[in-house]
Amino acid sequence: MCGIAGIIDISAAAEQLAERVAAMQATLKHRGPDDAGDYLCPDTGSVMLGHQRLAIIDPEHGAQPMTTADGMITIVFNGAIYNYLELRRELIGLQHPIHSYSDTEVLLYAYRQWGEACLTKLQGMFAFAIWDRHKRKLFCARDRLGIKPFYFARTENFFVFASEIKAILASNYLTASADFQSLQDYVTFQYTLGDKTLFNQVYKLEPGCMLTVSLDDERLNVAHKQYWDLDYTIDDHHNESYFIDHLAFLLEDSVRQHLRSDVALGAHLSGGLDSSTVVCMATSMLAGAEFKTFTGAFHEGPAYDETHYAKLVAQSVNANYQEIYIPSEEFANILPKLIYMMDEPAAGPGLIPQYFVSKLAAEHVKVVLGGQGGDELYIGYARYLVAYLEKCLHGAIFATANQQKYAVSLDSVIPHLPLLQNYVPMLQHSWREGLFTNEDERYFRLINRSENSQHLYSPEIFTGYSSFAQYQQIFNKADLHSLINRMTYFDLKASLPALLQVEDRTSMAVSLESRVPLLDHRIVEFLATVPPNIKFAQGQSKYLFRQAIKNVIPEPVLSRQDKMGFPMPIQQWFKDCARDFVMEILFSNRARQRGIYNIQAIEQMYQQEHQYSRIIWGVLCLELWHRIYIDGDGF
Repeated sequence: MCGIAGIIDISAAAEQLAERVAAMQATLKHRGPDDAGDYLCPDTGSVMLGHQRLAIIDPEHGAQPMTTADGMITIVFNGAIYNYLELRRELIGLQHPIHSYSDTEVLLYAYRQWGEACLTKLQGMFAFAIWDRHKRKLFCARDRLGIKPFYFARTENFFVFASEIKAILASNYLTASADFQSLQDYVTFQYTLGDKTLFNQVYKLEPGCMLTVSLDDERLNVAHKQYWDLDYTIDDHHNESYFIDHLAFLLEDSVRQHLRSDVALGAHLSGGLDSSTVVCMATSMLAGAEFKTFTGAFHEGPAYDETHYAKLVAQSVNANYQEIYIPSEEFANILPKLIYMMDEPAAGPGLIPQYFVSKLAAEHVKVVLGGQGGDELYIGYARYLVAYLEKCLHGAIFATANQQKYAVSLDSVIPHLPLLQNYVPMLQHSWREGLFTNEDERYFRLINRSENSQHLYSPEIFTGYSSFAQYQQIFNKADLHSLINRMTYFDLKASLPALLQVEDRTSMAVSLESRVPLLDHRIVEFLATVPPNIKFAQGQSKYLFRQAIKNVIPEPVLSRQDKMGFPMPIQQWFKDCARDFVMEILFSNRARQRGIYNIQAIEQMYQQEHQYSRIIWGVLCLELWHRIYIDGDGF
């Protein structure tokens, strides 16, 4: 795992480029403390690349930027190509002079052999930039699911990119300012949609996308396109047993590839289905070698402590179990640091325990596997069942269930409705505006956080742009066939990248490589073809996944019904240990003069924080972000 940066500037002198790239690299050192390097194109003097290295694969020979033997193609790369050994054999057979076992060198010559089509060959997580001297072109790409980050800014005269936004700001090409469209996205979802960031003129390369920057007559021509998306053509030729067996095969193969490392590795372990599956499969493949697991919990009561299940899994596979209880007293000190590391706030308060568990892991290993993505892929969120319950009611009342090819019936979901006992407020909120409206409106109500918070902000944020309209463009993609596909497709495209941003930043903050084997693109593509009434059979959470791993993990974990993600006692902290800190930030003169908050409404909501902790969390993070990046406080 690494940090990458680069600039193309047709008007800058080489000395200026060197200073700017060095400043960018300095902000990325936490991503790659093992080594650093840079490259200046000798032909133009206007192209420079920088790299910070965390050495994982072939530590001795993988220094970057890396250039082909003829000096014509140079790469900076962040990520891991898990099928690099297979590609290495193929490329050597095609007479490419690959001398190391570095996945970077494999990627470099894969581009030499196949050009942009090399992307179809890659299994892994990646964000990279390749400078082709002969074509005078910079080729940039990001992995299919957005596991690794890539940001950029551009004008007609310059193009600057980096693994993190703070590095782009360090290049001094632009001044940080807030984008109001993105603020609306953030208030609505607590993340931004599409290629937007909270910063004006700073964009993210979206998952599954590539771009090229060509030097043509001393002008920059930027072209952008999507190279990958999911195909939901349903496989009606196989039965449920086939889908279960094939998913089990893909899971095992993915975990096996993700174990490829030349340094020590372990795994996050929460005690849920996803991380337990990764741990149990990994230990079975390591033939008795020591394998460390890392678990986090809180002292605030059993609702915030799942160590019992995590210990049970670790003991069942003879793993070395490590745990940490998250210190509430550090909240005020750690949150500003994490907002700085995040570049922009995204998702919920889970980044705090995730950081502390990553910090624990980094004391023991350099690579950690996790279960990220399981809820989106395998239909694990309670909101999916809430939405389907309404659809099943409609089908039962109007006798239309049999008219829909992949429908889930009301009688089949009844055995699993007790799962919703803790989600009655979600049901009440979802149905408050009435039943049986359009599917996109119904799901939007389940994920929209602005209904209870819009009044906390200036009305200007909600003018001239519609987050709902952009949401609709994703949710209503053609040929998704069913409600469950529409919901999970939106989450894979929108909310999952936000969670992966948290995954990336909390691990990179402590120089730890985090791998997510459940998000192998082959698994994602396969699940898109499974008939919805099979992968969400009886409305059961993670039905197909449970069948595929039922002989892999301990029965008490397989059958548990109380998994709540990584719950955090944020409302207790807001009332107790963090109260003074939160009030100082939210009700300070700076916040009052910001011009984007309704402070009186925030004060009223804060008094009923037992209901709105996640909303106050969103306001708190946004104000900290303004202080750190827009006001220039830094960290």
